[in-house]
Amino acid sequence: MNQAIPASSAVLMIPLFACFSCTAGQVQTLNEPPEGFVALFNGENLDGWKGLAGNPVSRAGMTESELARAQAAADEEMRAYWSVADGVLVFDGGGHSLCTVADYGDFELLVDWKIEGHGDSGIYLRGSPQVQIWDPAQWPVGSGGLYNNQRGPSDPLTRADKPIGEWNTFRIIMRGERVTVYLNDVLVADDVVMENYWERDKPIYPVGQIELQSHSTLLYFRNIFIREIPPEPLRGRYLTSIGPFPYEVGNQVSHQMGIACLILVGRI
Repeated sequence: MNQAIPASSAVLMIPLFACFSCTAGQVQTLNEPPEGFVALFNGENLDGWKGLAGNPVSRAGMTESELARAQAAADEEMRAYWSVADGVLVFDGGGHSLCTVADYGDFELLVDWKIEGHGDSGIYLRGSPQVQIWDPAQWPVGSGGLYNNQRGPSDPLTRADKPIGEWNTFRIIMRGERVTVYLNDVLVADDVVMENYWERDKPIYPVGQIELQSHSTLLYFRNIFIREIPPEPLRGRYLTSIGPFPYEVGNQVSHQMGIACLILVGRI
């Protein structure tokens, strides 16, 4: 025999379900990372984020004091246009992109995003453009392609965007120079080489910041999680050292944390 739920019980159920959002088919607390991931956005403030100060080439050409001044100005501007409301990261359409304070090499990135009509944005990987986000009514190819590629694929394999005003979810996997993208659980970029937009004659940088691109339209982000992927095990006999190693950006040499390998003996 069916029994009616007491009114007091029904009232208690409402806030319980309001605390959760669905990502990739799973019930999940808003901005709480799944197992193995860490949150880049805490749902409360802009801790862990900074304003956009130049690009990888221009930053490499700055002195330490010049970069500090440029970053301070960028941070001040960022706070005028990026804010947090009800656990959502909001961009009001002015200013420039929002960047992670930390740099990343190989990783798996999860991010929910939402745009309005004629919206245009993207996710920069290692400081380079970009996994594309835009209004599929205006750009029917859809989101998720590596838009700035010239030699390799730039369009997504299929259109998987949800209607404007609804939340979409990216799952982005970057290993070395290759990127795989799922949009709303649909494969839209399959192990595609990401080209270096800033220096076309060089491969993509080994590390860099993640950026939420601004394009003069309202943007919304939430559930931004990352899982860093360790380097694949080396085969053979190697001497490895973990520490700063140089790589070229523009005409400068940048020193970032990485792995340098010296082959001592042939393969086992």
